Amino acid sequence: MDDGELVDLGDVTLFVRQLGERRRDKPSLVVLHGGPDVGHSYLLPGFEPLAGDHHVVLFDFRGLGRSSRNLPAEALQPEYVIEDARRLIDKLGLGQVDLLGFSTGGRAAVQFVDKHPNHVRRLVMASTSVYSSADNEPYLENWEEYQRRRRAEEAQNWALRNSTIFVWDLDLAPAYLKLLDGLDEGDWSYERALDGRMHPWFTGNPEEILRTSGKPILILHGEKDMGFPVQLAQRLHAAVPDSDLATIENAAHMCHFEKPDIWSQHIRTFLNRA
Repeated sequence: MDDGELVDLGDVTLFVRQLGERRRDKPSLVVLHGGPDVGHSYLLPGFEPLAGDHHVVLFDFRGLGRSSRNLPAEALQPEYVIEDARRLIDKLGLGQVDLLGFSTGGRAAVQFVDKHPNHVRRLVMASTSVYSSADNEPYLENWEEYQRRRRAEEAQNWALRNSTIFVWDLDLAPAYLKLLDGLDEGDWSYERALDGRMHPWFTGNPEEILRTSGKPILILHGEKDMGFPVQLAQRLHAAVPDSDLATIENAAHMCHFEKPDIWSQHIRTFLNRA
């Protein structure tokens, strides 16, 4: 596996990992990770199976992982992440790419497609939602298993880092928690998000942006996602009729970790479609 490199964009340096070889016959796949709380490495189990026949580019957002740290608070805003991604694509000479947004990264991907449509061929919205957190609640408040797991996480003072919520198969939760070992929670402030000082990840109507983008779109979601319930993925699919929806049975938010071969095959099939 590529051990990664630091790519200097001038005002920030990004830690970048490239999996697989660049290919003449297909674009690179650029990944926007979630959070923003840790860097991208927790996503590797889902992308390693793709590396045999795709070139995959992952990077840590500014203020996270091994990218530039200790930046001014106002430099940690979503619009800078979108521009960092665009500048990285240009710096690496990738040309038009396929774009995957995971969790919060899906929200960033909406803005990227809106601002830089010519940079994107196809879009994958993975384990994400374009709707508000309030839209989650009707599906979570009466979901007994979610409430039970949340109480268990709280009883451990959140030391389990949501591993029993983000992974459906509880036998896999310790391995997922181990995957997070050594990943600090970065410089982005949750408090700034709560009190409204963080800018939105996208502006405008996300359904309309995606519907009119002209891009082939895959919505990829775990059937048992307790971060963004699957009903929200179904809602987006209905609002963007030309999109594809793939749900993975018995998998939660981190379905790339629970079912990496199935998850990556959905992506491969979508990207390879003529």
